[in-house]
Amino acid sequence: MNEPIDPGVIELAGRVFDLARAGATEELVGYVDAGVPANLTNDKGDTLLILAAYHAHADTVAALLERRADHGRVNDRGQTALAAAVFRQSSEAVRRLLDAGADPDAGGQSARLTAQFFDLPAMTELLDAARR
Repeated sequence: MNEPIDPGVIELAGRVFDLARAGATEELVGYVDAGVPANLTNDKGDTLLILAAYHAHADTVAALLERRADHGRVNDRGQTALAAAVFRQSSEAVRRLLDAGADPDAGGQSARLTAQFFDLPAMTELLDAARR
């Protein structure tokens, strides 16, 4: 039988997700370094890394990658952190994710498909350069 989740834990998780969205890197990594999982996932399948990438916080993306956040995780919509960064046209976040080994073709709505669908030639160029 499942025990109810402590409201304090829910509040902390919400705060940590908000920090990822806001790009509050130092505070966020303080929580991660203290034991919050780098791959903490919300009810939509979004990880801290996906949220940081979607909100174009390249430094937060880099800090989470340094703490072993999984760049290959896919949310409930089939999107990776790389696809989120491409959608938001965050060149620096895209570079950081590619440098960490993120796959442009991973996920049902991959980064490459996102760049093609939204006609983002600069993003397509970054993704193609990673193949070379």
